[in-house]
Amino acid sequence: MLEYEFWGNTVENWGISGIIIVVTVILAKLISYLNKKVLIPYTKKTRNKLDDIIIGSIEPPIVFAIVLLGLWIAIHRLVYPDGFVSAVDAAYKILIVLNITWLFARLLNGMIDTYWVNGSSHKVTTRMMPVVRRTILVVVWIIGIVMALSNVGVNISALLGTLGIGGIAFALAAQDTIKNIFGAFTILTDKPFGIGDTIKVDGFEGTIIDVGVRSTKMRTYDKRIVTFPNYKVSDASVENISSEPMRRVVLKLGLTYDTTPEKMNEALNILRDMPNRVQYVSPKDIVANFSDFLDSALVITFIYFIEKKGDIGKVNSNINLEILTSFNKAGLNFAFPSQTLYVEKTEAIADIVGGNKDSQDKEAEQPK
Repeated sequence: MLEYEFWGNTVENWGISGIIIVVTVILAKLISYLNKKVLIPYTKKTRNKLDDIIIGSIEPPIVFAIVLLGLWIAIHRLVYPDGFVSAVDAAYKILIVLNITWLFARLLNGMIDTYWVNGSSHKVTTRMMPVVRRTILVVVWIIGIVMALSNVGVNISALLGTLGIGGIAFALAAQDTIKNIFGAFTILTDKPFGIGDTIKVDGFEGTIIDVGVRSTKMRTYDKRIVTFPNYKVSDASVENISSEPMRRVVLKLGLTYDTTPEKMNEALNILRDMPNRVQYVSPKDIVANFSDFLDSALVITFIYFIEKKGDIGKVNSNINLEILTSFNKAGLNFAFPSQTLYVEKTEAIADIVGGNKDSQDKEAEQPK
């Protein structure tokens, strides 16, 4: 019975090929089991992360390679038509290259997860990582597919020429999308801001709530969502308000013209002492100068800095209240727009006024 032939091969040869396939599958399962129960627990105990990446990445490609090898041995033991054997060999050339490409793709994916995603605390980097990952993997797979097709005799130059024409048409149709993707990469690499940062761009000011592949979203102070195309954000001048170490405030104070030099010095000393009077006002770079003589006021320029941990609105209010209280106690009067007219009485004006008065008296004496 073992010598009985069908499809050009004996039952014995078919049975041996089947046994080879079964043994190959068992061997693949055994390797997978040993990897999960022995190698992976062992590598987790080491401090080096690279061995974890390698062991975690190579198992599926190696198992697939063992299965391919077993199938190749089982198939080539049997007799087939020449066309079938040539097709199997061509398929194997493609599958081997794709399996190697799969191995490299898994290794790169593991390295990105371990050394880039987990090693970065930047929110934009974490948000943009899926885009970066897909781009890298697409490039790796394109290279692998091109090499696989080249191994079976496909004319790569003609294929690339055909793809180039289609690529030009696609690029023209999707140029805005491509610009937005490159804008997203620019935001990722330059890191002008992160999610949760308050920025000012293109006349809008607010908090960044999302950075996607196509657009960046901001919530303004009015609680409205503004969406910017990524390429516009990457080309615009971005002011990152959250990155400032301190907030600079310039305040102009006007005192009345009856303020004496002694009182002016007292006002300047009060302002320079503000860091000791109000919390979260930086003692560094305090400026209080008698800067201008205006029409209705003696002007003091007061410049101070609010520390990062202080609430800007509350500190400003406390500063203004302290200035008002301290200046009132010191008898310092704030100026307001006013105008004083000084009229000089000359002799000519007096004669004219006097002459007019005499003529009016004479008219009053005449009878009606």
